[in-house]
Amino acid sequence: MALRDSTSEPDDRGDGDGDMSGEEEKKLAAKPLLSGPGPSPSPSAETQAQESVEELDRRYAPYARRDAYGTMGRGPLGAAEAARLAVGAAVLFPLRLAAGVLVLVAYYLVCRVCTLRVEEDREDGEGEGYARLEGWRREGVVRCGRALARAMLFVFGFYWIREYDCRFPDAADEDEHQEQDKELGRPGIVVSNHVSYVDILYHMSSSFPSFVAKRSVARLPMVGLISKCLGCIFVQRESKTSDFKGVSGAVTERIQRAHRQKNSPMMLLFPEGTTTNGDYLLPFKTGAFLAKAPVKPVILRYPYKRFSPAWDSMSGARHVFLLLCQFVNYLEVVHLPVYYPSEQEKEDPRLYANNVRKLMAVEGNLILSDLGLAEKRVYHAALNGNSLPRALHQKDD
Repeated sequence: MALRDSTSEPDDRGDGDGDMSGEEEKKLAAKPLLSGPGPSPSPSAETQAQESVEELDRRYAPYARRDAYGTMGRGPLGAAEAARLAVGAAVLFPLRLAAGVLVLVAYYLVCRVCTLRVEEDREDGEGEGYARLEGWRREGVVRCGRALARAMLFVFGFYWIREYDCRFPDAADEDEHQEQDKELGRPGIVVSNHVSYVDILYHMSSSFPSFVAKRSVARLPMVGLISKCLGCIFVQRESKTSDFKGVSGAVTERIQRAHRQKNSPMMLLFPEGTTTNGDYLLPFKTGAFLAKAPVKPVILRYPYKRFSPAWDSMSGARHVFLLLCQFVNYLEVVHLPVYYPSEQEKEDPRLYANNVRKLMAVEGNLILSDLGLAEKRVYHAALNGNSLPRALHQKDD
């Protein structure tokens, strides 16, 4: 499921397609990469390779892992950590995997019942979904979805979630903000920093928003029906139909609808366009801010001692395995007040996006970075010994 904000202009950094100008490719090509597989290196060569990894971690700091498992989750483990991993793999992993499948099947059955004899809502002439379920059907999908999403987080080891509301320091300001809420309406979208696929489960358990997903997700077993009930916007950029509005138009329309209609699900977008290690905030794309509607900023943090839940520089299968093997995982959430754009911000989505980004960085104690998805691909290519052109033009699913 592609849940990143892929609705901004083509020149935004970190575009989902990985397209870059010739000048950007030359700059990235000038950066040294690790050498690929070859003969066994000498001790001095191993030292140089280690230094190269450390240099890469400094250069691409937002994507570098600094937990006990090291770069790509393949670092050397001490005896105590290896023993913990062995116990987790033998006991926790199979139990949690089975429990996770049961939760998924349970929600699929709920969605199946709630969509009986209901026609799919086709917003763009060839899309598909159940974005406008009403009455008991919508109530069942939302209530069960929130409860089972929290159950899935519990299965993943997130037994406690600490949530904080960032309040106004002055009571008068708080009253003024509440009056503004009534006058200007509800936010149409939740914007969040992106650290892990776990982010999605949390937001489902909290506000149950709609997402943006590739059209192929709608055809997946079980997950396809669930994503339709979530009200996902299914996109296919290669669509040739004349009435296809595109990602940006569909998302903007859905945000405006959620802003105007109380019963319409809010959208959730990750404006960074990719995940980080949780310490940084990348440049925001403007797709979440084109609708000129107020936004609800949310900051997610994953404190850890040994394994970091951040999905930054390792394969998905390995990450899920290590996450399920960890005895306890932690999540902290900071809810910021609804951000109402000024007239100037409404006319300039880039200004709107930058101001929200700066606010989230200050309140979340996050470091602002100028890197994007293109640099992340180069970093991953270097770690895997792949060539630069292949990393630059690889499509992101």
